[in-house]
Amino acid sequence: MPDYLDFVPIERFRGQVALSSDAETVAYCSNAGGTFDVWTIPTVGGAPHRLTRLERQAACQLAWWPDDKGLVFTADRNGDEQYRIYRIGTDGEELTEISAGPDCQRVLADTPFGAEGRYLLYAANDRDRTVQDILVRDLSDDTERRIIPPDGVNFTPASMSPDGRWLLAAGLRSNTDIAIYLIDLTDPVLGAVCVTAEHGSGYFAPGPWTPDSTAFYLSTDVWGEFTAIGRYTLTDASMQRISSDDWDVEHIEAVGDMLVWSLNQGGRSVLRATRNGTELTLADLPQGVIDAIALSPDGEQIVLEIDTPTRPSELGVIDPAGGFRYLTDTRPPAVQVIDPVEPDLITYSSSGGRRIHALLYQPRTPGPHPVLLSVHGGPEAQERPEYAYAGLYQYLLHEGVAVLAPNIAGSTGYGLTHQKLIYRDWGGIDLVDLDHAVRHLTTLPGIDADRIAVMGGSYGGFAALSCLSRLPYRWAAGVSFCGPSNLVTLARACPPTWRPTVDAVLGNPDTDAEHLTRRSPITYADAITAPLLVLQGAHDPRVPQDESDQIVTRLRARGIDVRYDIYPDEGHGFSNRANEIKAYGDIAQFLLTHLMRK
Repeated sequence: MPDYLDFVPIERFRGQVALSSDAETVAYCSNAGGTFDVWTIPTVGGAPHRLTRLERQAACQLAWWPDDKGLVFTADRNGDEQYRIYRIGTDGEELTEISAGPDCQRVLADTPFGAEGRYLLYAANDRDRTVQDILVRDLSDDTERRIIPPDGVNFTPASMSPDGRWLLAAGLRSNTDIAIYLIDLTDPVLGAVCVTAEHGSGYFAPGPWTPDSTAFYLSTDVWGEFTAIGRYTLTDASMQRISSDDWDVEHIEAVGDMLVWSLNQGGRSVLRATRNGTELTLADLPQGVIDAIALSPDGEQIVLEIDTPTRPSELGVIDPAGGFRYLTDTRPPAVQVIDPVEPDLITYSSSGGRRIHALLYQPRTPGPHPVLLSVHGGPEAQERPEYAYAGLYQYLLHEGVAVLAPNIAGSTGYGLTHQKLIYRDWGGIDLVDLDHAVRHLTTLPGIDADRIAVMGGSYGGFAALSCLSRLPYRWAAGVSFCGPSNLVTLARACPPTWRPTVDAVLGNPDTDAEHLTRRSPITYADAITAPLLVLQGAHDPRVPQDESDQIVTRLRARGIDVRYDIYPDEGHGFSNRANEIKAYGDIAQFLLTHLMRK
């Protein structure tokens, strides 16, 4: 009989792919060596090459240096999200830190080099911990120009126009309130100009430039519930809609007269492309989720990172000669001999006549089966058909446990209205949707509704604790990793640059303290009776360890069965492969112990 280790992917990637200018080599981040390092692999296939061997650090973003003789990347330490910037040669030699100053949150631009490689573009909160500025470093003399955002806005640079004159940036207030700013780099006095102000607040994410520097692409919800592709022309300050699908646009890439993008179509990714406005026929892709896209300079090759429910995240390439082909093979032993389970995309009813989309995974063996209610993080995220939690779902299915993963209020992918329902209502309408999820489970054939566990990480951990403490069911078990238990202390401890977003999405810890207290699992901790597994990274900057400490202390004082695992070298999630395997393996055994009891 296979155990959990037989379902663990050989390696995991970080949603980052970069293609060399000669289109011969792909760079990416992989934890195959134990933590996330920088690797390369030929686009024709072949053996991967490990460039870095980081100790207690994990690589995150990366891009090719303009001469293709090296790469630039960011890395933090023990998951603290205080990123520094490095350069490494393609031979793995000459690892050099190129960031200066104190630890802070540094973010590379989408296209971090501009004007023939003279400038490096990134953001940092080194001047003021609560504000994310843009830094334009002139690599010829190592001087920097700093662009400071308006009050309440955090900047992230996107790219420099091909002629080197314009810098495009995103100005974020919340996940649904993002504006686009334009900076004229030829004028050292002129500040950033918001080019989307006339359309009011909304979601405007900058995309790639056109080759002549007269226009750029963007994704926006200005035309309806879903994000669409627009084209902004500088000469007349006009914005034209390019795509017309009623699904969210995910990734946008362009080169020359070719435009490539992916759509989130009911959770699955669909790839589209046009050349000179004419739609192109692309090779068929596996049914799953596209996590990253890169284009060759001539547009002939499309490199992808793609994840599916039955095959872990992989790198692949589309080219005219071979169609789609995988560059990597991360499949664990079990996936190669056991037929993995595809989820059913279902809906169920909730309050106000709303329909909630969910993924239902059912074991192939006869029921009735116990079930895990799995809640995604975010909350502005989405449960999608992927090889979830490093094979945890597939292992539980093999052992006879079903999984229901709903996209409750606050989830992305189903329109702006559904996404914003969660704003300043954590533990409200979302908990109503989870209550209806349990009710729906009781109606399903083959499900044993008397054996239900709940699990989640980050916001999902908060949701799991809310279910255990506030919904009147006899839960078999609960799992929370990096989960908030007290919304007041969570809001007070948020990363400094998150303050405007937290106020808008969660609430202010001073003016909304009473409301946040009413919605906090810690307030109802005495109602929790189910066995609980809590996992926490000691360096978590988003959900500090104190959040897990509070709930564990309260429950242990009442004699409740709580297992508490603290990972001293992790932050918000797992960057160390050994830690990840241990954590999900422990979760699997904990759930099986309590769910398989009759």
